Amino acid sequence: MKNTPFTRFHEAMGAKMVPFAGFNMPIQYEGLTLEHETVRTGVGVFDVSHMGEFWVQGPRAFALVQKLTTNNVAALTDGKVQYTCFPNGRGGIVDDLLVYRIHAEKYLLVVNAANIDKDWEWCLRHATSIGMEPGKDLWNASGDTAQLAVQGPKAMELVQEFVAENIMDMEYYTFRYVTVAGIPDVLVSTTGYTGAGGVEIYMTNDQAEAIWNTLFAAGRKYGLKPIGLGARDTLRLEMGFCLYGNDIDDDHSPIEAGLGWITKFTDGNDFIDRERLEKQKKEGVSRMLRGFEMIDKGIPRQHYEICDAEGNPIGEVTSGTMAPSLKKAIGMGYVPTACSAIGSRIYIRIREKLLAAEIVKLPFFKG
Repeated sequence: MKNTPFTRFHEAMGAKMVPFAGFNMPIQYEGLTLEHETVRTGVGVFDVSHMGEFWVQGPRAFALVQKLTTNNVAALTDGKVQYTCFPNGRGGIVDDLLVYRIHAEKYLLVVNAANIDKDWEWCLRHATSIGMEPGKDLWNASGDTAQLAVQGPKAMELVQEFVAENIMDMEYYTFRYVTVAGIPDVLVSTTGYTGAGGVEIYMTNDQAEAIWNTLFAAGRKYGLKPIGLGARDTLRLEMGFCLYGNDIDDDHSPIEAGLGWITKFTDGNDFIDRERLEKQKKEGVSRMLRGFEMIDKGIPRQHYEICDAEGNPIGEVTSGTMAPSLKKAIGMGYVPTACSAIGSRIYIRIREKLLAAEIVKLPFFKG
C-alpha cells in the first residue's frame, strides 16, 4: 500500500484511512456530511496525490494527444485545461482525464489513480507507434508528484494569501505557474471534482510539507478543514460528474454516458473510435446514462437493479447516495433510451421492494 507525502498529516488529524487504488487514503475525518457541507459553504482540502500525471512533449506531442482523446486539443491555447477521455477502440472508455496545454509542444495529462498503469501502457503503445521515445518525449511523473485540491467558495481567497501573483482573475479550467508558499513555478489550476469552485495545486513530493503547512496556517481564519474521499464522492455525484469504474468504463461509450460534449467531430480531429462514435451520435444509442431522484424512501446503491413498473430489470445503478446538500436520495444509471426522457418514472429494487424514482436533468445540485 502506497502512502502520499501527506499521509502522516491525515493520521495525526484522526482520519479514518482506507485502501483506495493502491494508496492509503483518508475516507473521512469528522464525518461525511460535515465535510461535504464545509466544501459547499466554506473551504476544504483534499489530498489527491494518488492521481496520475503524464508529460508529453516534442514535435509529435499534439498529434499523439489529439489521436488519444475525444475532445479537440486544437481548441486549447497555452494555460487552458480540457476535460476529455481516452476511447478504447471498441466503443468504450479507457479513462477520463484532464489535458493541460503548457505550450504547442508540451502537455500534461492527469488520469485516475486506479488506471495509472493501464493508461500509461495505452499511451506508450500509441506513442511508440509514431516514433516517440519514453523518457524523452513522454514520461510518467505520477510517483514524483503530489497534489492538493482546495475547494469551496472561499478557496480562491484563501490560496491567494500565500500565492505571490494574482490568481483571483483566473477563469474556470485554466492554469498558471506561480509562487506558492515561497516556492516558484508551482502549477495551480482552477479545476476540481466538487462543483464548488477552487483550485488544484501540483507540486513535487519534496515541496509537499511546506505547502501543506502554509495552507493550514493561512486557512485558520477561513475555517479550512481536511476532507476525505467520502465527501469527494457525494460532492461529485451531486454535480452529476462521472466516476470511472462506476458510471463510465471500457463497456460504455462517451455518447451513451452523456459525454457527447467532450466528443468533438471537427475536421482534423481523427481520434481513436471516431467513426464508431460519430455513427452513434448520428443514429442514436440503445442506452443512456441518466440521473434520478428517489420518490419513495430508500437509498440507491451501485449495482441495485433499475426496473420498469412491472418489475422487469432494465438497468442498474452505477452511483447512488443520500445527497447531503439536497437532503434526498439520488443516483445515476444506464437505462434504455426509450425510458430515458426527463420526468420518466423508473423503479429501484431495494431489499426486494420496487421503490419509485424520477429521471431528472443533471446536475442534481443547482446552487
